[in-house]
Amino acid sequence: MFDFPEIFFPLGEWINIVVDWLTLTLAPVFDVITNIIRTPLVSIEHFLWWVPWWVILAIFVAVAWKIASWKVALFAGLGLIFIGIVGVWDDTMTTLAIVVVSVIVSLLVGIPLGISAAKSDRVYGVLRPILDFMQTMPAFVYLIPAVFFFGLGKVPAVVATCIYAVPPCIRLTNLGIRQVPAETVEAGRAFGTTSRQLLLKIQLPLAIPTIMAGINQTIMMALAMVVICSMIGTAGLGLEVLKGIQRLDLGRAFIAGISIVVMAIILDRITQSVGTPRDNS
Repeated sequence: MFDFPEIFFPLGEWINIVVDWLTLTLAPVFDVITNIIRTPLVSIEHFLWWVPWWVILAIFVAVAWKIASWKVALFAGLGLIFIGIVGVWDDTMTTLAIVVVSVIVSLLVGIPLGISAAKSDRVYGVLRPILDFMQTMPAFVYLIPAVFFFGLGKVPAVVATCIYAVPPCIRLTNLGIRQVPAETVEAGRAFGTTSRQLLLKIQLPLAIPTIMAGINQTIMMALAMVVICSMIGTAGLGLEVLKGIQRLDLGRAFIAGISIVVMAIILDRITQSVGTPRDNS
């Protein structure tokens, strides 16, 4: 009487049937998506490998100095020099390429959905349970459908990373637009602005700090997911961490891990400074 009654509910079998059907039926669609993702991903990766290291370092330092402060610029320069010295520069560029493509795709999906959710309570009501599901599902689970539909390698890593990283972008875009003062919106309407002008010239500019917080979180989650995606054969720093663990090589895993931390801090400080007053102290 203390044991839960044994009731057979074949949910797992139904899911397997649906996945098999999708894999066979939508194979051409998945092939198209694979090509769409692979082309810019390979191009960005090869470009980052081709550009001299000092050019990339100079770009990061200049952007950090312009957007953030000299302290962030100094950290970016020293951090990238450290990454080069410890011998993981190419792996870092591979990881950066995957993150860049994943974040771009996440923003192309997340910002329009966030705007739609802010404009319509019905849309937000539909998206909210989906976002709750996406954010509470363990990250490892996203690797399973990605592998089934897209195979092994970098493309499924981008797909899984996008699914994992897009919810903060949607939520904070929605929140930022909803937090725009109603008086400001009414004033804009009183001056005869159209819905598009209201969005582009009033709501989005005022919501930039909150939206940038969502982009920042998307970047951080993308970096975290790229490490997990090493389990499906994704090259980069995550694979170095995985190899270090498999071979009990603490030094190798630590070097790759600290390099990920350095990149995360650089990207975090730069994106946090967008839309906020610059600190020159």
